[in-house]
Amino acid sequence: MGGLATMWRRLSTPRTEAGIVVSDALLPYAVGAAKRARRVAVRMRRRVERLHTAPAFGGGIPPRPALRPLHLSVLGGRTLNVAVLAPPSADLASARLELTRGGRTLRLPLELEPQGDGTLLLTATTALRFTDTPEQPGDTGPYGPGRPGPALSAGLWRITTVLTRTDGQELRTGVAAAALPAADGPVAPVSPDPACGAHFRLMRSVDGFAVLKVRAPAHQAELNTFALRWDRITVRGRIVAPQAPPAAYTAQAVRRGGGAVVQAPLEWDGDSFAFDLPLAGMVSGRRAHRWDIQLQQGRTGLKIGRRLTDLRRRDQVIRTSFRIIALEDGSLLRVHAYITSAGALAVSCVGIEGAPDGAEGRV
Repeated sequence: MGGLATMWRRLSTPRTEAGIVVSDALLPYAVGAAKRARRVAVRMRRRVERLHTAPAFGGGIPPRPALRPLHLSVLGGRTLNVAVLAPPSADLASARLELTRGGRTLRLPLELEPQGDGTLLLTATTALRFTDTPEQPGDTGPYGPGRPGPALSAGLWRITTVLTRTDGQELRTGVAAAALPAADGPVAPVSPDPACGAHFRLMRSVDGFAVLKVRAPAHQAELNTFALRWDRITVRGRIVAPQAPPAAYTAQAVRRGGGAVVQAPLEWDGDSFAFDLPLAGMVSGRRAHRWDIQLQQGRTGLKIGRRLTDLRRRDQVIRTSFRIIALEDGSLLRVHAYITSAGALAVSCVGIEGAPDGAEGRV
């Protein structure tokens, strides 16, 4: 009995090391917490790698040589930039970059740029376009600055370089995958095409080569501008990847938590729309409410928002002020139209004096 008491006192008595009080009884908990943190870090790293990794192409084919890229990116959501080092022993006359998917191959010429250290840099820059037509026989190029870019359909595109020597022989090589983009900073490493909403994303294949993943644009309502005036708020935007004619869409303000819906007349110019917020129907006396602004198409509600951008924290970058707005009947509203953290347009409003109770009858 005395031995057990002595052992318990030793375990429960803290000791001091380097000025820090350490208890041996807490040591197993600290070790367990460190192991759990390590397992979580490993799972997160593997998850990030899976997000940037594509299947290998050509199973069973002998390994291909790969050129190391000095720069490989898609900037602005649609501009492909390539800079790779040529093999030191190659006597090149020309080079080109090929994007291949299925039986379709798009060719982009590479510029030969000799460097001061004796190396040869192969570079190319072109704008990428999305097409929902998998086969376009007439789209053969050439591509490059000042010309329309290659039209890519959804899927994985293999990136290959073809090096032509002065004796006419061709050497086909892959392009090694670049390092994963950084995940911090105000700008996202991967952003959609601001024009059409498609995603062009560089990924790493399982065997270490760079591939280009193309994703079709989603059906959404993109916000262009919202103008804060003294008597109204005008919203302008466009439909991305429309699935119905313009007449099938209606503009709505939906109150959070209450289910009240106020509609507004729409004006169309092609796929672009504009409407004034129905502020008179959104105010409930002196009670403040928040409203989501959306387009309704059948049973689908499309929240209007700013999504086709590379800004990571849009609510912290796109800042707006409160505005006092006078309605036609002379009543005053305190209105705040803003962008949420998800990029959606939202409005909060409250009547100052004599505001109509338009929203109360719609609950």
